[in-house]
Amino acid sequence: MRKLFFLILILFTVTIAYSKEIIADSTFLKNHVYKITGDKGFRNINDTGALNTTARYIISELEKVHPGLVSKQVYEVSGKTYGNIITSFGPEHAPVIVIGAHYDVCDDQAGADDNASGVAALLELARLLAQEPTEKWNYRIDLVAYTLEEPPSFRTGQMGSAVHARKLYEENENVAGMISIEMIGFYRDAKHTQTYPVGFLKWFYGSRGNYITVVKKFNSGKFTRHFTRRFKHGGSILTKVFAAPKWVPGIDFSDHLNYWKYGWDALMITDTSFYRNANYHQASDTPEKLDYSRMSFVVSDIYHAISGMAQ
Repeated sequence: MRKLFFLILILFTVTIAYSKEIIADSTFLKNHVYKITGDKGFRNINDTGALNTTARYIISELEKVHPGLVSKQVYEVSGKTYGNIITSFGPEHAPVIVIGAHYDVCDDQAGADDNASGVAALLELARLLAQEPTEKWNYRIDLVAYTLEEPPSFRTGQMGSAVHARKLYEENENVAGMISIEMIGFYRDAKHTQTYPVGFLKWFYGSRGNYITVVKKFNSGKFTRHFTRRFKHGGSILTKVFAAPKWVPGIDFSDHLNYWKYGWDALMITDTSFYRNANYHQASDTPEKLDYSRMSFVVSDIYHAISGMAQ
């Protein structure tokens, strides 16, 4: 009996150690951001050529780690064709966890933090997931790179995430939860570098822009609670949780809002966007301003939180 106990203990220890060895690579993240922001044109609704170039890059990178299992969800807006890029890990008919990030930009800008940083995170998550035997997991993990999150599509049915969420609803998919990765690359350690939608919040969250935030609405469900707890305790990066009513400015400023519409649990992981990063929606949102080490910490903690929930 004692031998069996120690054998089980050893196997458990090896499994945990193996899982912890799987960490995000800051060099890969940096390379992805520079590639996505470095092509000609601007990834906005008017430049379908630039959007298609980025889509091809995303597909090619996903195919490297998950060959034959990458698809494009195509739809039309005003006679032009746009597409979400999707790949899945885990059992086909298991409950679904959607992890998404948009690859388009607002107007004519590079969009490094907003949101090449989120797309780079998706590509790195795919590389990490490909190292795991996910076929026996309790969830299917859908990684989705969305098009048309930015204005003038924002809050309309043209959003790539609106198209994706509606399709899941129409197919009666069992969606356990959704994570929107929305700007995760900008950090500042100095005082007074962080602002808030309501001024007094600085007394609770501090004035330094040196953390990542999990943004959720009040009365979130089981998925959000479990993920938030695991992510926050991942220990790689300082994490703060912001829960508020939907009317608070910024709480629904990304693709997760389209999953709330169907009653699904959804949250956003963000560096707080314009509450910290003055380059938001400006030509100055360029890749050399991002902190790729801290980006890798965020991706590692997302990965370990999800893998811990799914196994």
